[in-house]
Amino acid sequence: MSQPLAIDDDAAWRDVASQWQIRPDTVYLNHGSFGPPPQPVRAARAAWIARLDEQPMDFFVRQFEPAWFAARSALANFVGVAEAKLVFVENATAAMNVVADGFPLDTGDEVLINDHEYGAVFRIWQRRCQRVGADLRIAQLPWPIEDVQQTVDAIFAAASPRTKLIVVSHITSATAVTLPVAEICRRAQRAGIAVAIDGPHAVAQLPLNIEALCCDFYTASCHKWLSAPFGAGFLYVAPQWQSQLQAPQLSWGRISPARIETWADEFVWSGTRDSSPYFSIPAAIDFLESIGLEQFRARTHWLARYARRKLLELTGEDSMLPDDPAWYGCMAHMPLPAPTGAGTNSSAAAADATGARLLQRALWQQAQIEVPVVEFGGRRHIRVSCHLYNHTAHINLLIAALDQLLRDGC
Repeated sequence: MSQPLAIDDDAAWRDVASQWQIRPDTVYLNHGSFGPPPQPVRAARAAWIARLDEQPMDFFVRQFEPAWFAARSALANFVGVAEAKLVFVENATAAMNVVADGFPLDTGDEVLINDHEYGAVFRIWQRRCQRVGADLRIAQLPWPIEDVQQTVDAIFAAASPRTKLIVVSHITSATAVTLPVAEICRRAQRAGIAVAIDGPHAVAQLPLNIEALCCDFYTASCHKWLSAPFGAGFLYVAPQWQSQLQAPQLSWGRISPARIETWADEFVWSGTRDSSPYFSIPAAIDFLESIGLEQFRARTHWLARYARRKLLELTGEDSMLPDDPAWYGCMAHMPLPAPTGAGTNSSAAAADATGARLLQRALWQQAQIEVPVVEFGGRRHIRVSCHLYNHTAHINLLIAALDQLLRDGC
């Protein structure tokens, strides 16, 4: 891009926004769940699929491995790791399962998670702990969050001499909080505790240097803020743990005559599959870099902040996070009033969870707006995701629809 674009000028971003083909009947404010790819990434994937379909033998036997290693090299450089410590998997969930299946746990050991963690991650570690007789402990993060030390202290207040692993999101899914993972890793190192970071929301939304975090594991999906195709994820493993982890599906690993020489080799060839999502990651990186990563982050944070301000004006409910890009980036997370007649007794949380589902459904059915409304901490919240195809009119439509629905008692 020849010159910077004004972050508050929707018209200036019109050409960039046109690179996405969002269905015309939809206001899409949910990139944080399922992020659609822009046109250059779709074209790259289509080209890889065509190469595969037109001559499968040539593709798999001669082109596949060079493409796999070239894509890994581009991604490793983008997220700040040595190539040998990174492998492709389909998504962050697959990566976290690999970690859980291989991490050494014994009866009486503890895995520490927190109450903002993604539900699927909780289930993964719950199953792993149940299988070996370990305990899964849940730290309660402060809410509202005020500062880094308060947050780190809350996590380690729940740790014990039996804690072997801390599992923590880089950016939480339900609450869109950027957690101080570097500080958590440093303190964990001093305590001799391993750290697995769940990072699907951080890729592109934040400048990443995974090696500098000194974590033990990092799992991520690239279909969110990087806007790579669905089915493109990765797993980073520090060298001391690589011998403990195995590919979940054993196949040839490397294509003959190449031999298995490193832990990562087992992840290269896992059987006949469409690997075009992996091979399209460099196109996604190139696309965002052509716009400018800092421009992307500044524009999307400006939109999230605009949404946050409009929601505050509408509801009078303030955010539980400081208004600071250190704590949130492309997503605005705000509490909402309880549904009319929700009550204040022990059934209120259940009523609010039901109210969250009903409100999300109503926003789609009545206004064709895709945006998550979730129950957290006994209250319902809305999480507005902003990418480069969004503009202030989308947020204004959300506010108008939400205003009407809340007035109607939703």
